[in-house]
Amino acid sequence: MDPRFHGDDNLNMPKQIPIAIVGATGYTGIELVRLCLKHPNAEIVAVTSRQHAGQKIAGLFPFLAGQCDLTYEDLAIDQMAKRVEAVFLCLPHHESMEIAAGFRKKGTTVLDLSADFRLNNAATYEKWYGPHTQKGLLKEAVYGLPEFHREEIKKAKLVAVPGCYPTSIQLGLAPLLKKKLIETKGIICDSKSGTSGAGRTAKADSLFCEVHENFKAYKVGCHRHTPEMEQELSLLAGEKVTVLFAPHLLPIDRGIFSTIYCEPKSKTSTGDLIKLYQAFYKNEPFVKVLPEGTLPSTKNVRGTNFCHVSPLFDERTGKIVVLSAIDNLTKGASGQAVQCFNLIHGFPEETGLTNPGFVP
Repeated sequence: MDPRFHGDDNLNMPKQIPIAIVGATGYTGIELVRLCLKHPNAEIVAVTSRQHAGQKIAGLFPFLAGQCDLTYEDLAIDQMAKRVEAVFLCLPHHESMEIAAGFRKKGTTVLDLSADFRLNNAATYEKWYGPHTQKGLLKEAVYGLPEFHREEIKKAKLVAVPGCYPTSIQLGLAPLLKKKLIETKGIICDSKSGTSGAGRTAKADSLFCEVHENFKAYKVGCHRHTPEMEQELSLLAGEKVTVLFAPHLLPIDRGIFSTIYCEPKSKTSTGDLIKLYQAFYKNEPFVKVLPEGTLPSTKNVRGTNFCHVSPLFDERTGKIVVLSAIDNLTKGASGQAVQCFNLIHGFPEETGLTNPGFVP
């Protein structure tokens, strides 16, 4: 009998799923290591890095000393696919698509944290990101936002884990669009991200002296997450949705805070909006609608897989404002990938993801 299976109670439930984390030196990769080390049903059997192959992971990340004894490997798909059932790809855009295809040919389940399979239309991807060499896999890919694609994720073999900004904005807007309470044009999404959202590769704009005591916008109206948001929001609304997306860089390590401005189709109240959101998300373990008078903050979701959301109606201007906060590395990336992993393998969705955050 396979030792990975339980005894008499659950003969068909795998006790541990062997997994690999490809690109386990970036922020999302090392966050996955942190989460999966404490996951009762995930066994990390391989971590990869071209640059650090042969080096102990705890040598590069001393916080893992005594927690993880793995050594970085160079990626060899054929050999690795024999050892794992699922692989998390924590690679830059464009780099994932060929590797995902290689693992899928071997039958391995792939959870891809890049943008390579998030867009349904190859032409749209190529407009915003460049050439796509695995167009055939786009039909197989499932967009990995469990709150809206749960049933599809359960059957998926290739999951496109959503971007951090789109996650915060979709969860903020979904009840209003699904109930057709707002205009689908003129939505303004004003979002702020911690610097870990820019990745771990050295860039001049992310240097300490550039970020510290500074606050700036970038790629206003032309950020590559825009088509992802519009694709998924349009599916929710059942009609074309357009957004003006304005991202900003905060001088903090981690966190996403989105302030969303909408035009209501009729007058409402903050109390009614909160009731709507509470009903919409009542069965969602990771979306918390805050009570009236309490607003989200990045610190309160730091290190967690939770999204805190607050809708309100501004009487003076007649606008709806939605506030949404997530941790960009957990619910915005690695935690969400684990949430999808749980759904695929039939584990309780919250498995490995219920730890409280970091305060202060």
